[in-house]
Amino acid sequence: MTANEYLSQVYNLKRKIKYNLARLEELRELSCSISAPALDKVPSGNRCTEAPFVKALERIWEKEEEINREMDELERKQKEIQAVIERLTDVDERYVLLYRYMQGMKWEEISMELNLSEKTVRRKHFSGLRNIVVPA
Repeated sequence: MTANEYLSQVYNLKRKIKYNLARLEELRELSCSISAPALDKVPSGNRCTEAPFVKALERIWEKEEEINREMDELERKQKEIQAVIERLTDVDERYVLLYRYMQGMKWEEISMELNLSEKTVRRKHFSGLRNIVVPA
């Protein structure tokens, strides 16, 4: 795994959580909808008598559990990656990587925050990636 791939894990987890939160919202909306009874079908003896929204509520609960696991993983991964970045000796490299990978800031924003040119920020980013020691 390259340093860039390693550091990008936080961004990827955040993106996955964002997607799952949107899916959870869809499930919640669906659970509130009421379906019309099927009057043209003859009831059979082995028909499920459970209300339709119960299945939707189970899917919501499962999605919430999945999101909670992902949030725990995100928190653990953020602490791990931040500790790796903090080991860098060059302060500018450290902050460029923290802002870029932990905060998701754009080059222009990092440049303004650190009062460095964008070219210098990109150079510090490149050298920071070279100096990162990715855990095995």
